[in-house]
Amino acid sequence: MGPELRHLRYLIAVAEHGNFTRAAEALTVSQPTLSQQIKQLERSVGAQLLDRSGRAVRLTDAGTAYVHYARRALRELAAADRAVLDVADLTRGHLRLAMTPTFTAYLLGPLVAALHDEHPGLTLEVHEQAQDRIEAGLLADEIDLGIAFEGPHLPGIAATALFAETLGLVATAHRPGADDPRPMPVDRLGGQPLALLSEDFATRRHIDAYFAHHRIGPPIAVEANTIQALTEIVRRTPLLATVLPDAITDDHPHLAPVPLDPPLPTRVAALLRRESAYRSAAARAFTRVVAQVVRDRGYPPA
Repeated sequence: MGPELRHLRYLIAVAEHGNFTRAAEALTVSQPTLSQQIKQLERSVGAQLLDRSGRAVRLTDAGTAYVHYARRALRELAAADRAVLDVADLTRGHLRLAMTPTFTAYLLGPLVAALHDEHPGLTLEVHEQAQDRIEAGLLADEIDLGIAFEGPHLPGIAATALFAETLGLVATAHRPGADDPRPMPVDRLGGQPLALLSEDFATRRHIDAYFAHHRIGPPIAVEANTIQALTEIVRRTPLLATVLPDAITDDHPHLAPVPLDPPLPTRVAALLRRESAYRSAAARAFTRVVAQVVRDRGYPPA
């Protein structure tokens, strides 16, 4: 008898936990049953897959090679299940989406609203993640689509450019001189107290590179790990400003963009997917909705 799906899941669980007891608990099976099933798999493939000689259970070389293909097989079977359940008329369906933090602040709301208006039967699972985690999640078939930035991508990731994201100074709309349409010279920014994203964010690193290039060091009064916190701080503290995508101000009438001279380099937003992934009806519909929202909101072309 050849290997069955449960054998693959059992082997992967032992490899991940490094212990039969913990793997059995995670699988809700008894340890003797798990051990017996693994031995059955090893007899079936004709090789020892686990090294049980140490305190932790480890994969042998053969086991490492086998688990690589076992994970791939399970991913493909999961995709097959979704394909069978996929309904072309979109009366139902499910989409797993991941976005980098700045996009959740200004793009997620309009996207969800537009998707729900057009296809109310679709359900959406949203994750906010850093770009490297998004790409890893796509390759592991943990998510269907990602919205992040163009640039070097992991092998197997396909990117479709969406629009050019511009960043600039964002301040309260009631600050002195708010009606002045002229860009602020970058050297004046050196004395402007700022509230910025923490250094964990790619956007902050982009901003810091701009400061370094122009040899300025604005005083950082506040660092925060959410954009919502920054917009609230700036709204209530007229002396502070922040640096965020200009699009943040579209849905915040109490905030106003202040262009800088020279401007910060633009970044290209991109829709990411796994090259070999099955494109469900939900994924195709979402792709169309993204393009329409980008047009409707007048974002600059990539």
